[in-house]
Amino acid sequence: MAERLAKLGVRTIGDLLCLVPQRYEDRTAIARIGALMPGEKALIEGTIELAEVAIRRRRSLLCRVADGTGAVTLRFFHFTRSQQDTLVRGARVRCYGEVRAGPTGLEMVHPETRPLTAADSAPETTLTPIYPSTEGLHQALLRRLVGRALAVLERQPLVDHLADLLDARRGASAARTKRAPAPLEAASDETPALSAALELLHRPPQDAATTLLATGRHPAQRRIALEELVAQRLSLRASADAIRSERSWPLPEPREELARFRATLPFPLTRAQQSAFAEILADLGRATPMNRLLQGDVGSGKTVVAALAALVAAAAGKQTAVMAPTELLAEQHAASFERWLGPLDLRVATLLGSQTARERAVSLEAIADGGAAVAIGTHALFQEGVTFDRLALVIVDEQHRFGVQQRLKLKKKGEREAHTPHQLIMTATPIPRTLAMTAYADLDCSVIDELPPGRQPVLTSVLPESRRVELVERVAAHCAAGRQAYWVCPLIDESEAVESSAASALVEELRAALPKARVGLIHGRMRAADKEAAMRAFKGGELDLLVATTVIEVGVDVPNASLMIVENAERMGLAQLHQLRGRVGRGTAASHCVLLYKPPLSGLARERLGVLRETNDGFAVAQKDLELRGPGEVLGTRQTGVLQLRVADLVRDADLLPRVIELSDALLERHPERVAPLIRRWSRGATEFAKV
Repeated sequence: MAERLAKLGVRTIGDLLCLVPQRYEDRTAIARIGALMPGEKALIEGTIELAEVAIRRRRSLLCRVADGTGAVTLRFFHFTRSQQDTLVRGARVRCYGEVRAGPTGLEMVHPETRPLTAADSAPETTLTPIYPSTEGLHQALLRRLVGRALAVLERQPLVDHLADLLDARRGASAARTKRAPAPLEAASDETPALSAALELLHRPPQDAATTLLATGRHPAQRRIALEELVAQRLSLRASADAIRSERSWPLPEPREELARFRATLPFPLTRAQQSAFAEILADLGRATPMNRLLQGDVGSGKTVVAALAALVAAAAGKQTAVMAPTELLAEQHAASFERWLGPLDLRVATLLGSQTARERAVSLEAIADGGAAVAIGTHALFQEGVTFDRLALVIVDEQHRFGVQQRLKLKKKGEREAHTPHQLIMTATPIPRTLAMTAYADLDCSVIDELPPGRQPVLTSVLPESRRVELVERVAAHCAAGRQAYWVCPLIDESEAVESSAASALVEELRAALPKARVGLIHGRMRAADKEAAMRAFKGGELDLLVATTVIEVGVDVPNASLMIVENAERMGLAQLHQLRGRVGRGTAASHCVLLYKPPLSGLARERLGVLRETNDGFAVAQKDLELRGPGEVLGTRQTGVLQLRVADLVRDADLLPRVIELSDALLERHPERVAPLIRRWSRGATEFAKV
């Protein structure tokens, strides 16, 4: 049992108390069997009139239970000898389960059952908790274990690490307002003691159902969420301290090389780019590893800032690894880095899964002997057999697309002589500030919050599928005027084969409808060389219209492309649509994005598409995406292995984040001895993962 509990992160009685229910069921009232309806969950009580083991298509235990108002069949496909001996004719039972229509009337499949004796009392007076579980740990067993833990809690309350800080805050608040604190349920500042909050979450009264179940904003939940978020932020801050205790190679500022680099650029850096690079430069000059997040909207110019960082490493005789989520983006980065670093006699090697054995061997040799100052690739970079000569900087683009294990492997490739590489993490998914301060508390943050001069805002419109013919005519006129367009046919089925065939069919349809336009195709199943050829042809103006799957979502830069059409836009997330829209508006021409949808639109899809029509601001889009999809989607694998939230929700509890920052800073400053016990209470370990 201990091994099974460990899978849930439960190793101590305190862990068991912090195993907060996922949901609750109301088993406080017994329903009449005659009033049951299919689809509802109900608690019933009655006498078994018939019990038999039936062998039809599957062996099953069937029991007919009646209460005088009606009868229902209990059906068990998996049952023990003990159940057979207990569920016999004449026995009285209490059952809870979902009612459904069966072959002979209403039935419950695998309900929770309890034999009744004359001494049995009325049903529960509290809501029944449903806990996270794993194979071999049934709800009844977990409830029994938690009951025993609550008995221990009564005798020996958990240490409340936040109590005095919260009391001091409440006192200051009451002094300011010169009035008595409001009732617990009404006041956002009022929180119950930790032990009382845990007791209530495990055994909530029936009247807590509306606040506890529907909104997740009951004061007891808020109290636990507050502590959990404080623990998460402290955990990340601790991992940042651990990183600061590591050693790295200080990379001094190479003024002459930086001046030559800037002189070759065909554009000046924006104020925001210069500010972000200054922060990176200061980090690289230290003997402790940089661990910085570089945020910037689509097209804000993060790549050139990354290339400047790579130049700093190269000037010090060190290497940089740049990891991108797709081959197409890795290829684009390689082209950009070669264009900028080539004139400075710095070699860029690429490492992609689709390379031929010869190409791969050449790249591997250049990386291993130090001939390549920069290695750019996908996950192929951290595979076995890839050896760096003197890796000092790791740049991860769109980090939320990589698992923590993958980033850790790449970081380890640069560990030697008790030194670890600097890390720069880039994302085009802007993250609201308080969320970044909590979920990325271990990273220093740089923001590029302005677009390069000349970038055009993209006008977004939303059209139903019925206006497709009109749209094709618009594309014809657009291409005839010498401009280029994308037509994105996104993944509808979770299959690249289906996606590529849908894109291929669309190409044929558009070639027939647009005989004067040169139409190309790019999708995920094409060979890298073919994808590159199609992209190069489009960028070189040899194609007017590029039909693509979402492989073009990030990184592709074609200034003459000023029209983006996205099919099935209602099926896609806000961040992905915003990324696709960012592929246009990179030149001087007015740019448009058309989101095609198939009616009817759900309320959620309507809201998503409305946001894109109203704003081009990536931070506004990110905030809405956060509200609609939740932080797990926005932050991706960021949560994995750091501290997975059990009670708190970063969107629902966003208003707590300023208090979380205040309380965690107060603990670090005034009560550092409480930090480790608090992290242990809520963490599931994996501090090594937190470092990436």
